[in-house]
Amino acid sequence: MEPIRSSFEDDADMMEIVREFASEMPQRADDIEQLVQSGQLLELRTLAHQLKGAGGGYGFEAITETAAALEGAIRRGAGESAIKEACGRVCEVLRAVYIPEAN
Repeated sequence: MEPIRSSFEDDADMMEIVREFASEMPQRADDIEQLVQSGQLLELRTLAHQLKGAGGGYGFEAITETAAALEGAIRRGAGESAIKEACGRVCEVLRAVYIPEAN
């Protein structure tokens, strides 16, 4: 997967907080995997909801889109395989997030 870049990459005022947010995404992917493996769907839905809102706020629409799909799957009671598939897509996106270098 190509690196996923923030739409705020050219906004010097946003770069510090975008960098901080982006640097947390590998850990969030790990968190998602742990939650789905342990069957903690309520916590998983909460994390997906948070990512859905924050992704767009930091210029990462792909995070918002995949997290919304995961949250929706959990909310509508999708089966285990559908939820795991949605988790996989979110984790793939989170691990592809480009972390801008500090200036």
